[in-house]
Formats: sequence, C-alpha cells, structure tokens
Amino acid sequence: MDFKPANNIQDLQYFGEFGGVNPSISDSSTYTFLSAKTMFDTFEGNAEGCYLYSRHSSPSNLYLGEALAAMEGTETATVTASGMGAITPVLLQLCDAGDHIVSSRTIYGGTYAFLKNFAPRLGIKTSFIDITNLDAIEDAITGQTKVLYCEAVSNPLLEVADIRALSKLAKKYNLEFVVDNTFSPLSISPFKLGADVVIHSLTKFINGSSDTVAGVVCGSQEFINQLRDVNSGAAMLLGSTMDSLRSASVLKNLRTLHIRMLQHSKNALYLAQKFEDIGLKTVYPGLKSHPSHNLFKSMMNETYGFGGMLTIDVGNIEKANSLMELMQKENLGYLAVSLGFYKTLFSAPGTSTSSEIPEDEQAKMGLSDGLIRFSIGLDADIERTFMKMKECMIKLNILENELA
Repeated sequence: MDFKPANNIQDLQYFGEFGGVNPSISDSSTYTFLSAKTMFDTFEGNAEGCYLYSRHSSPSNLYLGEALAAMEGTETATVTASGMGAITPVLLQLCDAGDHIVSSRTIYGGTYAFLKNFAPRLGIKTSFIDITNLDAIEDAITGQTKVLYCEAVSNPLLEVADIRALSKLAKKYNLEFVVDNTFSPLSISPFKLGADVVIHSLTKFINGSSDTVAGVVCGSQEFINQLRDVNSGAAMLLGSTMDSLRSASVLKNLRTLHIRMLQHSKNALYLAQKFEDIGLKTVYPGLKSHPSHNLFKSMMNETYGFGGMLTIDVGNIEKANSLMELMQKENLGYLAVSLGFYKTLFSAPGTSTSSEIPEDEQAKMGLSDGLIRFSIGLDADIERTFMKMKECMIKLNILENELA
C-alpha cells in the first residue's frame, strides 16, 4: 500500500493563538457571539468556524479529530469520551428497532455486552459469527441486517479480519461496514481497505500513557454530521463528549505514535518468536504459525509491523495468575487491563476484559482460562525482558509442563 498514515499526521500544521507550536486549548464549555443571528446560524449548523457549546464541538476536539481522520484517511472524525462512547453511538445511529447486526464473535467484552445484553432492549439483534469464516458471515446476513461489525485484530484472540473481503460482502448487501482498529493503529488502515467507519479507543496505543479514556469515530463528512446533529445525532444526544484538555493531551501523544508502534511491534515479535521457540502456545500475527499471518501481511502498512499484542496459553487460570503475579513482582510489567502503555501489561481476559462473555461462549471461541494477553511495552532491552520472563516460567514449572 502507498498510504503513509504517519506522514498525514506530521503534515498537519496548527499554531496556537499566540504563535505557540501547540494549538491553544479551548478551555470553555460555552462560547460568546457578537450577534444573536450568528448564534442562531451556529445552532442550525450554518456558521462555519463558530462554536456554540462544547458538547457540540470545540476547537481542541476538532484539532484532534482532524489529525485522526488524516491518520485513517477518512474525510473527518469526531472524538468521544471513551472507546465505548464511540462504538455505541455509531451502532445506534446506523440501526433502528427491528434491525440486525452481524458481528465478529471475538470482540472487546464491553462491545459484546452492549450488543448481546443492551441493544436487544432497543429492538436491535446481533448474530455473533467467526469473522474468519466468510461463508458463515454471508449466511448470517438477513433482510434486516444493517451493519457488519468487526475488529481489525480481535480482542483478545488476535483473529485477523479480511477487511477487503468483508467490505465486498458489505457492499453486496448494502451494509455499513464498521471496523474497530484499536489493536492495530498505523499497521492497518481499514478505510483504505474498504471499511465505511473506523473506530478507536484512544485510551490504548494512540494515547499511549494510560492517563486518558477517549475514543474516536472516523468516517465520511455526511456520517459524522449525522452523529453530531442536534436533533437526531447519537453522539450529540447521548453526550459522550471528550474534554478539551484531554483532547490536547492526546494530540500531543499522537505525534509520537509512529515511533512507539515501531518499538511495540519490534518487541512483540521478538518475544513471540522466543515464546514459541521454548514451546509455549503463542498467538501473534507476526508469527508464520498464525493462521492469518499472510492475510495481515497483505493488508499492513509494513513499516509499523504486526502490532504490540500477543497471547500465550499456560493451561489453566491458576498458572496464569501465578505467572502474572510473579512477573509483576519481578518488575516485568503490570497485572492490569488495557494496552498501549510504555510498560508491558498482562491480564487473563477470560476473567477480566472478556468476562462479560459467558463461559460457554468463551469455550466455543477458543478462549481458554489459561490464556494470558500481553500488551508489550517499549523496553529498550527486550532480550533481558525475555530472559527474566523465562526464569519466572521455569520457577513455576510452566515450561517443563509445556515441553513435556
């Protein structure tokens, strides 16, 4: 692919109000007008460059939205107060009572819970399908289906969606194709591969410092306008507004995303190869053993690698918990949910980030209680990290059992 997402971010130029190299922060909830007519025109959406109330928009939020739209190659974007604050308005904007969604079965637990437990209260049903089985996806589409939803790289099993093929299916049946790209920013550009809407939890890799909860919806100007419409926009009326101070903070961190993703991917590939070499059941898209390794390669912006997420399976939850506790004690990372931090984070998703998914559903999708999800950090000496992790595994007899 010729698309260079980091260049699009770097080429944006914003000066602060007094010539600062960072844009000025709009630390206001409401804005003044020199005439009542301008206020009316702004409320009606007919006054370009004017601001009314920060739930509608603010300069800081628009700066960040522009940068993220440039990264994904969409016309525009709107930022939200959380990743779920991006996902839920998009689905509610696209679906009415009686409509149907076809979704990947392996998705973030919060998204699963919304689609499985909450959306049916509004008359919206969802079929959860193996996203790698295109025939099953097509079979699940009905006359009421409005949305095809997936994650580019799924949480937590790291299944890879064939975005080009799914886009063709969506177009064949006149569906909106929505892709959550949280696990693979820069590495994969879903819009360029055929997605209609691209979502991120900015909380994760894009912000990268685990100090902010935020989200973004990237799409066409028409769709983002619909989300923001004062009378019928789901993002507007549900109020998932991002704070201007946080927008400014994320925008600063976004500028180093290309550097961080290089290191996240480099470290993750090194550890995945080493884990596999010592006999651990390891899943990482950069490994040739991953069933979608070649698919990922065919979609990726090669510079940024295969991402910073990997999993290992140590057999059962007791071993998983013991290993994570010992690795934290040895300062190899933190036993914590989320991802994209400068230190490695690890958790057992079956009892944490995917706990909303019933145990029988977890079993069907292959989510073992011994699975550990790693968000690999920015370690300068990843060889030392591996050796210390291996020592932890030896101490707990995990490798002995794996290699037996």
